[in-house]
Amino acid sequence: MILQSADQPVTGGARERAVAMVALHARRSRAAIAAWRRERPQAALIVVLTGTDLYRDLPSGDADARASIAEADRLIVLQDDALRHLPEGGRAKATVVAQSARALAPAPGRRADRLHALLVAHLRDEKDPRTALAAWHLLPSDLPADLTIVGAALDPAIAADVEAATRADPRIRWLGARPHAWTRQAIKRAHVLIVPSRMEGGANVVVEACTAGTPVIGSRMSGNVGMLGDDYPGYFEPGDAAGLARAIERACDDRRWLGALERACARRARRMTPRAETGSLNAALRAGTTAAKARMPSVRRARPEPTRNRTTT
Repeated sequence: MILQSADQPVTGGARERAVAMVALHARRSRAAIAAWRRERPQAALIVVLTGTDLYRDLPSGDADARASIAEADRLIVLQDDALRHLPEGGRAKATVVAQSARALAPAPGRRADRLHALLVAHLRDEKDPRTALAAWHLLPSDLPADLTIVGAALDPAIAADVEAATRADPRIRWLGARPHAWTRQAIKRAHVLIVPSRMEGGANVVVEACTAGTPVIGSRMSGNVGMLGDDYPGYFEPGDAAGLARAIERACDDRRWLGALERACARRARRMTPRAETGSLNAALRAGTTAAKARMPSVRRARPEPTRNRTTT
């Protein structure tokens, strides 16, 4: 099967042989999607929806996002709760493809006398690192809980706030961006991963934590709920620094609760394997190509009328 990627265009014969295009982001890929529909109306179109599509563009009524979704033969979302946010008619043609990560053996011998929390996110508003900073400001000064932030400074104002917090509280440190392999090991070694985001289509760091045996304390927003489940016990409300501070204090004082989070994440990790992701993605591609065939009207060749011998008089 030959696929066309919307962000890595294929030209010439390969494009003509492609049976489907997979477009990431309904609005940003609108021009490529429209061109594909115009040039290859018989081929399948699969659109992968991001958090910006689901939680910003669609609620605001963005015409490009809605047109791409309407034209798609199949939609892919990255977590279960995303289905609730699709427009009418979109849910029936959507496949949930849970992201995967290679499983890591849990880190042995984590410190029992101090909680090490990790926040992995580039510094921007959607990731809301300020709520984590505010939570540490609310914690008792003698609480043995450290916060390490890994991520690049995409928003200078947030970066300035992070730097100020590191100067004011020695328990907070910011390491900037780090290589992916290094970060995976850091997630593995942490007692808990904090995901305070206000908006996520499905954060891959949640997958990397679950598959490394590290529990998550996260905001109760759609992207986290869709990955961890509505009944997951480690949520706080988005932007609720006091709620996050209470969760950190509980994690320090009640290691049985922390163990319950770890077991809940381990159960979710069973669906975050490369094999499961491959199976779901293949199912979405098959469904898309099947829908494209059903969409195209059958073309019947007109039968020529039989030749009749005529007598000229």
